[in-house]
Amino acid sequence: MSEPYLGRIEVSPHAIESMAGLVVLESYGVVGMAPKDSREHIAALLPRAKYRRGVVVKFDVPQVVIDLYVIIEYGTRISEVAQGIKNRVKYVIERDTGLHVTQVNVHVQGLRVSKDS
Repeated sequence: MSEPYLGRIEVSPHAIESMAGLVVLESYGVVGMAPKDSREHIAALLPRAKYRRGVVVKFDVPQVVIDLYVIIEYGTRISEVAQGIKNRVKYVIERDTGLHVTQVNVHVQGLRVSKDS
């Protein structure tokens, strides 16, 4: 016996951008997100886009491609930080949405020396 149709669930690209942005900002070696283009420099002044800054989602159900523009802590191994970001973002988005993430591309836009050094 099949289940009755109760409706559908949609996850917006903005929701995925916010989720991915939160995961990146919690990742080891990341000090911030970089604007992906000049329009985002202006949009960064708006509080509603805080966690979506530096994240681009290309959404073709059920596949998702995510581009991340990050600033990494100087002195960390860039390849390890980027690989960790890729793995964690893919895992969290797939776990939380049920969508298939086909690519996570990390674009290192800069390095920053921490104030503690």
